[in-house]
Amino acid sequence: MRCNWLFSCFKVILHHYYTTIMTRNFILHAVAIAAAMTLHTIAFAGNNDDKSNDIAFKFYGQVRADLFYNSRSNSETVDGLFYMYPRDHSYDSFGNDLNAKPDGSLYTMYSRLGVNVTGPALAGGKIKTSGCIEIDFRGGGTNYYMIRLRQAYINLAWSKSQLLVGQTWHPFYGDVAPEILNLNMGAPYQPFSRAPQVRYRFTDNDFRLTATLLWQSQYLSVGPASNQTGETGTAKSQSFIKNSCVPEIAVNLDYKSDKWIAGIGADITSIVPRTQAEYNGKVAKVTERITSLSAEAHLKYKSGKWLVAGKTVLGNNFTQASGVGGYAITGIDENTGKQHYAPVKVSSTWLNIAYGNKLRPALFFGYLKNLGAGKPVIDVLGTGIGDGLDQLVTATAELTYNLPHWKFGMEYMLCNAWYGTVGNEGRVSDTHGVMNHRVVMTAIFQF
Repeated sequence: MRCNWLFSCFKVILHHYYTTIMTRNFILHAVAIAAAMTLHTIAFAGNNDDKSNDIAFKFYGQVRADLFYNSRSNSETVDGLFYMYPRDHSYDSFGNDLNAKPDGSLYTMYSRLGVNVTGPALAGGKIKTSGCIEIDFRGGGTNYYMIRLRQAYINLAWSKSQLLVGQTWHPFYGDVAPEILNLNMGAPYQPFSRAPQVRYRFTDNDFRLTATLLWQSQYLSVGPASNQTGETGTAKSQSFIKNSCVPEIAVNLDYKSDKWIAGIGADITSIVPRTQAEYNGKVAKVTERITSLSAEAHLKYKSGKWLVAGKTVLGNNFTQASGVGGYAITGIDENTGKQHYAPVKVSSTWLNIAYGNKLRPALFFGYLKNLGAGKPVIDVLGTGIGDGLDQLVTATAELTYNLPHWKFGMEYMLCNAWYGTVGNEGRVSDTHGVMNHRVVMTAIFQF
């Protein structure tokens, strides 16, 4: 059977290679080859009499359209689809606030497609194998409507433990996240990230212990935009954890029953902001590092038509999970320009309440507070804190109409941000409020 399959694939490749040479339509025929080989593979898996070699595929996805409106300019990504919080006042020469302007648009780039694969068992059936590949059309940076890899991993499962290698959700996202229409899924209150990782999970009855080593791919730590000493402009880059040579480490403990999920987690992140410094007209090789500890606790109750869920996070330089935060410069070597750092603590908490099935109203509340660095600082850099962000409060109300494979909904959000002056320990004072009203309408076809 295996020889016949290989011979068939070889004939398909030769045929399409010849056709490609004749027509020079390389891209089209490359797709044709891949499709033909995929069909042969599926047919081989389905017809193989040896069940231990069977491979099963299950496709899933969604077609999604999001229409949104904001009453002012905001800190956001994906051209406004991934919302964070309103921007501070920015006045022109005549005293007009440049950020006091509305915006809105309609996008479909968060439509997605995935496939779950169940592979042949190993070690005489003791190890179950599986994998997943999931894409959407968000692209990267400001290049929208391009294919982006969301998840890609393999998983080996024993009776009580699992080993996963690849890219999937960050452990602090976990099994407890707000069920809301906004694509940010509660960020910056809720950690939001998918990351390359090696994850080991042990389950015993209702308890689950997870240990994860993580790197960064699409969701990145924030660091200085240049090597200039004293730089407070920021950039997101893989180099901060790449130069660290130390992966992010997360440990989570969960209790999970039919109706309840409860758990806690801890995360250690160690990054290298710079490997060289530009200071007083000289360039020097420097050794810098900032290591921070973050923690979270979560609770979820779901029974019948009721959903009540919440999470609280104490983040220390936890910007790689779409959060507010960063770190402070606490000292400078006057000879080399080397900087010393301290993480800025940010506390965030959210609560989500929903009731219903077919017609489902829901509420979401979030609160975030900048707690500072806890020691004298020269300056701060990061997401939000570098702009003097002190507090955030968000409240949303939504109504969704749910049918098998379909969801239609509308959500209203009120978000208020307080900005002020960064003080000696990174705390913010003399604050003023800035408010945004946001409306989202969403249609989703799921399959």
